[in-house]
Amino acid sequence: MKQIIYAISGYKNSGKTTLTVQLIERLTYMGYKVASIKHDGHDFEDDVPGTDSYRHKHAGAYGTAVFSKNRVLIHKECEVDETSLIPLFPEADIILLEGFKNSTYPKYWCDYPNRIPDIDQIIQDILKEAK
Repeated sequence: MKQIIYAISGYKNSGKTTLTVQLIERLTYMGYKVASIKHDGHDFEDDVPGTDSYRHKHAGAYGTAVFSKNRVLIHKECEVDETSLIPLFPEADIILLEGFKNSTYPKYWCDYPNRIPDIDQIIQDILKEAK
């Protein structure tokens, strides 16, 4: 199966995160390895105040990395887009992109509450992308 990249798009407060979480839960339950990449149109705080890495960043480090045996968190001040992040998930069967409303990726357009998402149909649409 080729890796599937599928966007969950829509305007602010249209249900993107809720739908993305539901899709991750269902697809994971079905046995797929799922990764997600979320675009934030604003700047965001990426660390927890008081942690060592937060202190390193606020001391002036342009980048920090924290890792353990089972996970990694990297913060780096740089310009980035999803094309440089997708290769970080080579093991993923499916990568869900949250946001990306102007992208050319196959996508579901959220418009809650005007349209209630049909999770089963969206999953079928996602899995069709593997062909």
